[in-house]
Amino acid sequence: MNRREAERYLSALAEVRAAGGRAASATVIRVHGSAYRREGARMLVRPDGTYVCSLSGGCLEPAVAEVAARVIASGEPVTVSYDLADDSIWSLNIGCSGAVDIRIEPIGEDVVTAAWLAVLEHAEPAVLVTRLSGPGNRRIVFAATASIGELGDPALDAAADAAARARLRGTYTASGTDRCAGVELFFEVNQSPPELVVLGAGHDAIPLVRQAWTLGFEVTVVDARAAYLDAELFTGARLVLTPFDGLGSALTLPRGAFVVVMSHHMERDRMALRFAFERDPAYIGVLGPRARYDKLLATLADEGCVPSPAISGRVHSPIGLAVGAEAPEEVALSILGEILAIRSGFSGGFLAGETGSLHRASAATRTLARS
Repeated sequence: MNRREAERYLSALAEVRAAGGRAASATVIRVHGSAYRREGARMLVRPDGTYVCSLSGGCLEPAVAEVAARVIASGEPVTVSYDLADDSIWSLNIGCSGAVDIRIEPIGEDVVTAAWLAVLEHAEPAVLVTRLSGPGNRRIVFAATASIGELGDPALDAAADAAARARLRGTYTASGTDRCAGVELFFEVNQSPPELVVLGAGHDAIPLVRQAWTLGFEVTVVDARAAYLDAELFTGARLVLTPFDGLGSALTLPRGAFVVVMSHHMERDRMALRFAFERDPAYIGVLGPRARYDKLLATLADEGCVPSPAISGRVHSPIGLAVGAEAPEEVALSILGEILAIRSGFSGGFLAGETGSLHRASAATRTLARS
């Protein structure tokens, strides 16, 4: 779930509980072949059968909601398999040539459930480990702090902790099933939202920030001009007012952040680039033609600031995907398309003709590794 999905999920659950009702959670735990969404996608089903968030393009949810009503009544979790190609029972004839397994469980008020809801609320990196056979125990594993809950065996707890932390450390983390100590477990990975730092608050930054927020990014907008940092225009973003020669003291750049340099001013962009070069971002996008970036590089080199090969490999100039973008909204789409591709390990090319998974990068679609 991205940040916006989690907010909708938690808000709906709070409303159900405030009305004294019970709800169920449905989670994709396995995907065989092609499906609309991947493992870890969640939706919440209310007592009246309505739901929020999605597991598919809208075709799977009504069938899941029917089962969820029985789960709410019985209090017992179930796992249901849906074949997306056949039209037999529990099958939908969608034509996706795949199948999905959905775990549907009542949302209780136990310690592990409360802790996991807090993880989602605070966008905290953690893994919810669910035992798929036997007692169905659950355990929440954090990167550094003590785990919460038990899976029924100390050796299994230890093996699950190691496997969960390996997922948290992965370059491209993903939820999924695995076997630990001979037991099948489902690992639901929750990561902190990606950070986008926009250095420059011109009019073309407005759609970029708006679209990034919708996609679940935590966004920071920086400018030296107070009049440009309008909270109504940059809804949901953190606004930082500072001279660009004071970026180092006014702004902490999170490791792995995505940085976009777009102040439309050579001197400010030079200082913004220097600031980014001296940190450890995952991506530096520079608005404008390549010749402009080369000029900025030459000026910085005269000052003794030369980016390392690793940092140079993360610079994208010109910024964005080649979609013929012109209007600010189109440019924003181009930039975020590139950022999403890099974050997921894809090249950003056309999917036409791709016969493998559309959700996992193949040799043809994966980007070059970045250190």
